[in-house]
Amino acid sequence: MLQVRESHDQSSDYLSGATHGCLEAREVTRDMEELLRGIPLRHRTLKAKEHVFRAGQPRHSLFLVHAGFFKTCLTSADGREKITGFRMRGDMLGLDSLGIETYACDAIALDTSEVWELPYSDLCGSLPEFEQRITSFLAAEIRRDWNWMLTLGTLSADQRVVSFLLDMATRLGSLGFSRQHMILRMTRADLGSFLALKLETVTRALSRLQDKGFIAVQGKEITLRDPASMNELLQTADCG
Repeated sequence: MLQVRESHDQSSDYLSGATHGCLEAREVTRDMEELLRGIPLRHRTLKAKEHVFRAGQPRHSLFLVHAGFFKTCLTSADGREKITGFRMRGDMLGLDSLGIETYACDAIALDTSEVWELPYSDLCGSLPEFEQRITSFLAAEIRRDWNWMLTLGTLSADQRVVSFLLDMATRLGSLGFSRQHMILRMTRADLGSFLALKLETVTRALSRLQDKGFIAVQGKEITLRDPASMNELLQTADCG
């Protein structure tokens, strides 16, 4: 997803809670990949805009993201799309369909990506530890969703965008990528949908953050110039 890896990251762990969550997720992912080592699995490569699955399709498998970037979304009866999350390496697709017979949302690749298909029933039957790993994934995702519910319910537009960028930087850093330079594969409209903001509001928020010297924006490329001040902004009661 990123073009540069850093051997040493000089940025501070400015989001201790998010950092802990990313480290937790990385450990769960490492355990899962180790558990599946040597088991023949279907590896699927997808191009940008291709679906892993669609809401309403029969659920037969879960999918572990091995490379690339995905969005999950719901579509309302009138055709409006609501982004529910962005997934990268180590994330699981399809967890929200457990307990029902069909997939609960759409999962769409945002760039060239790869997933490992995990036939749920087969693996639960052959690997006693598989279900425990899935439970850990699901619990981590629930905690992550709680954090975003709090973010969307209590923060201003600028703070929501800052929170997203810092969270993304932490997630990328946990995978060995730069925490300061990132390429956002989602559109501004996708970001607005996820953060419950209008497209114009996202664009203005990014411009204000750039004017303050917090970030540099060049198309989809974002550079975090002052993550410490960005974190301080999250602590203010009103940032406009």
